Amino acid sequence: MKTTFAVRSYSFALQVAHACRGVMEERREYIFSKQLARSGSAVGALYREAQHAESSADFIHKLAIAQKECNESLYWIDLLFDSKYLSEQSHRHLKSEATELMYMLTAMIKTAKANRRKG
Repeated sequence: MKTTFAVRSYSFALQVAHACRGVMEERREYIFSKQLARSGSAVGALYREAQHAESSADFIHKLAIAQKECNESLYWIDLLFDSKYLSEQSHRHLKSEATELMYMLTAMIKTAKANRRKG
């Protein structure tokens, strides 16, 4: 059974929240982890917003912003790992999921653009 993007992005936000809470409580790091919490939770929120877009252009725009937030999340995941705040296992898992979400967003944007060109 396929998992929808809405479910996967929500799950990713929960995983990010859990990882960030661990970093904040156990490692006393707040700056990078708050940035990851913000960008990681924005992916699903923007997708939700896109579901009620006012036009196809608005839909594509909201997905593109979600894609940017996902890419930013990848940056913070790497930075937290390279600065020794995030374990290798957490890094690998979060990076893999964020990368998958990026692929899914890219595909949705391409499809939406192609559908818009068709009329």
